[in-house]
Amino acid sequence: MTLLLASVTGSREAELAVAHGADIIDLKDPSRGALGALEPAVVNDAISTIAGRRPASAVIGDLPMEPGAITAAVETMARTGVDYIKVGLFAGTRRKECIRALASFTQRTRVVGVMFADSEPDNELVGLMAESGFAGAMMDTARKDGKRLLDHADPAAIDLFVRRCRSHGLLAGLAGSLEAADVPRLLLLAPDYLGFRSALCDRHDRQSELDPAQLDLIRGLIPRDPRAVEAGRPKQEKLDYWVLAARGYSSEPKDDTAVDRVLVHDFEIPVRVGAYENERSNPQRVRFNVDVEVTRSARPAQDMRDVFSYDIITDGIRLVAAEGHIPLLETLAERIASLVLEHPQVQRVAVKVEKVQIGSGRVGVEITRQRAASVAKVFHLFPTAAHKGSPTD
Repeated sequence: MTLLLASVTGSREAELAVAHGADIIDLKDPSRGALGALEPAVVNDAISTIAGRRPASAVIGDLPMEPGAITAAVETMARTGVDYIKVGLFAGTRRKECIRALASFTQRTRVVGVMFADSEPDNELVGLMAESGFAGAMMDTARKDGKRLLDHADPAAIDLFVRRCRSHGLLAGLAGSLEAADVPRLLLLAPDYLGFRSALCDRHDRQSELDPAQLDLIRGLIPRDPRAVEAGRPKQEKLDYWVLAARGYSSEPKDDTAVDRVLVHDFEIPVRVGAYENERSNPQRVRFNVDVEVTRSARPAQDMRDVFSYDIITDGIRLVAAEGHIPLLETLAERIASLVLEHPQVQRVAVKVEKVQIGSGRVGVEITRQRAASVAKVFHLFPTAAHKGSPTD
């Protein structure tokens, strides 16, 4: 399941975040950097306000990678009784020393290591964090310059990070100037939590106050689950939450007789696909055209909660392509269709996949799939007359 982490500056914002459905309350000072720390007294006061209704996390500040400074800051913050302590793992030669130095604290304190997509992230550190007893790892951005996590890392790279965390038994968190439009895309990857500050604030200014309307928007995009919090920590249950992205999980009424069509046309990326041996190691340009029929919301579209995002299609294509060599175009098309059809809004999908060959002509395959498997059809696109002798795979 995916939880909503809301970063707050003190007890007043903490109460607002709880009232508007945040699952984890994260205490930080956004005026002091990516992981600017609050004074321990402010954290204490906020924890008293939260009163165990939600798990709380706190950051220790944008500190240099010096083991002594890091452990001292963690020890100080641990005295506040916060549930999780987030430690920034900035670029530097001593990051591994800092992680190992915290092993003596992790038996009594839940530590989350935060790497930065724009500051030399290293997935190999996830294993070391697990060995050192960390509770989780997080991918964020160090520079708050308007660029988002997805500007620095593509979905396949982020998916690899989440998978690495999961394989080591760590909670996986994602943050980094995330916006509402990022939520359906990141739910595809099923992280344990998504963290927000600027998207929850007035005018998306992370140093402004929390805006209840923005809190409600982000809350509405992330499925709730009554099992989200137990004894002060999230349950690590693996649910297919990406299929609930956008409005598909909502209780909002739908007009089942009306559909909209969401299109992705002439989308090209390199893919390792084909039956020949040389196609295993040599990616080639592949063009995708995907038409998706989705159940229309009963109300006119107003924000991301009311639509099926085309980013789900393009990100899904990238994720399938990143899995490795695929022997047949038919297999590639089937995987994409299956991925899209898992979304509850989708009624029917047509996937056209073509190799973009050097010279004239294209070869490929087109399939149409819908929920009633008995009426699914397959259409093959044979080579054009101008391009003879090429296989369809």
